[in-house]
Amino acid sequence: MAFFTVLAAVTLEHMRPLRQPLPHYQQYARFTQWLEHKFNANAFSHGAIAWGLAVVPLLLGVWLVDRLLSGISPFLGWVWSVAVLYFTLGFKYFSDDAERIARLLRAGELDAARAQLIAWRGGDASQFSADEVARVTIEQVMEASHRQMFGVLLWFVLLIPLGPVGAVLFRTASILARRWLGAQGAFGAFAQRAFHAINWLPLRLTALTYAIAGNFEDATFCWRTQAAGWPEPEDGVVLAAGAGAMGIRLGQPLNVGGETVWRPELGSGQTDPDPDSIDSAVSMIWRGLVIWMVAGLLIVIAGWVT
Repeated sequence: MAFFTVLAAVTLEHMRPLRQPLPHYQQYARFTQWLEHKFNANAFSHGAIAWGLAVVPLLLGVWLVDRLLSGISPFLGWVWSVAVLYFTLGFKYFSDDAERIARLLRAGELDAARAQLIAWRGGDASQFSADEVARVTIEQVMEASHRQMFGVLLWFVLLIPLGPVGAVLFRTASILARRWLGAQGAFGAFAQRAFHAINWLPLRLTALTYAIAGNFEDATFCWRTQAAGWPEPEDGVVLAAGAGAMGIRLGQPLNVGGETVWRPELGSGQTDPDPDSIDSAVSMIWRGLVIWMVAGLLIVIAGWVT
């Protein structure tokens, strides 16, 4: 049943992707902001309490609804799982953003491409060159594929006896780790540690997926030798493996607000990204998803045979 739930949710997300701004995300973001305001006393324990209040009631509610609907009808329980998974996924609207940036760069509309990138990731990209826009776009789409697709799907499958609880756990933990990253004092430390533990396996499976979908040898080499040097080593695992798999160069210094921001180089190739590289990155990620789906289908068939 897990395979068909994932297939239905991924198909729905592909055909009718969610569009930003996402009302459910905005409401949850406001709630996490309120928790930070109320509980942030620069203490690790207060961050742990706030994390529990942000995550546990939501997981419990999702599980209770799943039990209720499944008790009425297994089909209703399945529909609930598909719906929750659909709303926790979100790669398609990011891949659409990436492809839109690629089209703008091909058309020579650099300012519009910069504006699209700023609307997506925030920050200042007003001084980015075309190569830098393409490079950062690829980095963003790789990170999004992990945090809003592969990680969600893996935790959904791991906790399938609890319904769609796993998908919600990964997404909420990811959101809190990002939103409380710069929190004052030690408040955000628990969110970082919790997501580090939850993200350990999905992170490596995503990197392995890129390696299988691209150049395996270069991907694993870059993963081993370059990931730890990235400012956020966990994201570095995904980006280094992806750059190696594609044979392109990511990272490198950026001109942000007139100042050079140093970043290490990722990848083993000598090729700087261009608009076609953005499309290739999206294609590699979709190939990776197909690999996961085929593996899931083979497991289902093996279960039927035995």
